[in-house]
Amino acid sequence: MTDARIGYGKLEVPVQCVGVTPLRGLPAIPESPVRALDSGMLACEVSMEVLGQGFLAAYTEGDNRAVVATDTMKNVILRHALEHDGSALEGFLDALGHRFLGTYPEMEGLRLSARELPFERVAIGGSGERSDRVFSLGGGDRAIAGLELSRAEDGSVGLVDARSGQVGLRLLKTTGSAFTRFARDDATTLPERADRPLFIHLDVHWRYADPADALAADPARYVAAAQVRDVVATVFHELVSESIQHLVHEMGQRLLERFPVLEEVAFRAENHTYDPVPGMDPGAERRAYTAAFPAWGLITLTLNR
Repeated sequence: MTDARIGYGKLEVPVQCVGVTPLRGLPAIPESPVRALDSGMLACEVSMEVLGQGFLAAYTEGDNRAVVATDTMKNVILRHALEHDGSALEGFLDALGHRFLGTYPEMEGLRLSARELPFERVAIGGSGERSDRVFSLGGGDRAIAGLELSRAEDGSVGLVDARSGQVGLRLLKTTGSAFTRFARDDATTLPERADRPLFIHLDVHWRYADPADALAADPARYVAAAQVRDVVATVFHELVSESIQHLVHEMGQRLLERFPVLEEVAFRAENHTYDPVPGMDPGAERRAYTAAFPAWGLITLTLNR
C-alpha cells in the first residue's frame, strides 16, 4: 500500500471569552508600557488539525466509524471557550488540546492555532477613561499562536512545539531610512536614496527555549505579543537603517536581548515603500509620494540564540 500521512480538522472557529482573569506580572522592558493582559476578553479564531493513522480507513475504505466530525470539533472548542479562564492564547490552546486528546483516543496528535481578534476598550468622553464593557475591533496587526501536542506510548500528552507571533504590522517612517551602495549592473535602474520614507509590512514570530514558557504559567517568563510590537516599533523609530535587512536584524537582536527566554525570532518583511512624485525636490520640506509598482521586495530572517 502507498505510504500516507493524514490529517483533517476545523478552521477559524470564532470565540469570545469575556470576563477572563488578567495575566499580570509580565516582564518589565523599557520599550513598552504593557505589564499585563487585562482587557477582560480573549477573542480569537481557533483552527485545529488532527493527526492519527487510526483515521486511515475513512480515506481508503470510506469507513467513518473512528472519525470525529469536524462539527463535533467546533462544538468542543465552543464548550471549552465557555469554561476557559485565562488571557493567553497559548494557554487556551494547550488546555483545549489536552481536552481533545483526553476524550478521543483515535487522535494521536494535534496542531492548534489561534488568531487574535484584536478588540480594544473604547475611550469614554474626554477623560481618556476606557470602558470595561465597550470594545472596538481593530483591523490591523494581531497576535497569533500555534501549538503541537502529541500522545506518547504511555498515553501521556506532551507539548511538541510552540510558536507565537505578531502579524500584519504596517510600519511607516517619513525619514531615517537609506538604501545605498547596493550592487549595480546594466539591469539596475533603482537610484540610491540616502534618506527615504520607508513603509513595510511585517510579521514577527518567536519560539521559547522551553516551549512550556509559552503557556504563561509564570507570567515573568511569558512574552506578550503587545510587548514585541512595542519593541519592534521602537527599533523602527530609533534606527537609521541602511536597508530592511539591517532593520530586521537589529529588531531581532533587541528582542533576544529583552527576552532571555526566547530561543528564536523570525521576520517576514515586505517593502511597500512609496516612490517620489515626478518633479519632487527630495531636499524640500514639502514632499509627496505615491504607491510604487505593485511587486514587493521580500526580506526574511531567522535568528537563533
